[in-house]
Amino acid sequence: MNTTTLYRPVNDKELDLIKELQYKAFPPRLPEQPIFYPVMNEEYATQISIQWNVPAYGCGFVTRFEVDSEYLKKYEIQNVGGAIHNELWVPAEDLSEFNSHIVGEIEVIAEHGEMD
Repeated sequence: MNTTTLYRPVNDKELDLIKELQYKAFPPRLPEQPIFYPVMNEEYATQISIQWNVPAYGCGFVTRFEVDSEYLKKYEIQNVGGAIHNELWVPAEDLSEFNSHIVGEIEVIAEHGEMD
């Protein structure tokens, strides 16, 4: 099986939920969050973590994970700005199925801001 590496910037509360799920899945979206958007590269995930999560939450984490490439073909890559700003838009109702196509564990590869 071929896999694609994806990244997701998260705050400490979302990371706690990922830990509860034994680093195998992302938690369900909140009602005001209709889209789950993993990003396509570490640089963009780092930018979001530093520029959005740290100011909003005091800290940010970058996660990395692998997903079955064949499954991902159902989602078109969305560019939301500059050359590195590529992400997937996964409807919240698809997240459980998306999680079932994660291969291996979700890894924390970077921490930003103040850590407790």
